[in-house]
Amino acid sequence: MRERLRVAAYAMCVRDGRLLLACGKREGDGIPEWTLPGGGMWHGEDPYDTVLREVEEETGYRIEVTGLLGVHSRHATIPRRLGRSVDHHGVRLVYEGRVIGGELRPEIGGSTDLAAWHDLAAVSDLTRVGLVDIGLRLWRERPVAGRVPQDRDQLSTPEDER
Repeated sequence: MRERLRVAAYAMCVRDGRLLLACGKREGDGIPEWTLPGGGMWHGEDPYDTVLREVEEETGYRIEVTGLLGVHSRHATIPRRLGRSVDHHGVRLVYEGRVIGGELRPEIGGSTDLAAWHDLAAVSDLTRVGLVDIGLRLWRERPVAGRVPQDRDQLSTPEDER
């Protein structure tokens, strides 16, 4: 079985009671779903630099990182086409960020195609990946250990990791 490790960095940017999210299409059925802005780390790249780059690519905003909220790790066997499976391990660093410049705009030619601010109270009504809920829990609870218990409902698939 093929092993796959993916390290990614995401930002929780909350301003005036609203959360910045990016929207992409779910793999397979193309249903739009919201996620935290961020994504995969390049080989040799520092995760801190990853989150700065990814937020700007996906939203048009430049941010400053104001803290590391936590780390979410998921290890699972994922079935793939032709009866093959992948032993996937995703490690996601969730930072808190503050917008310091740029203009809100959609990503061009990337994994997302829309970025927008959403009222915190309305986020639960959005079609979203599990990472959004994990990020919200880390942001609200600020656990000393930098992790929240993993509910089965919040275990997202590798496709969540845009």
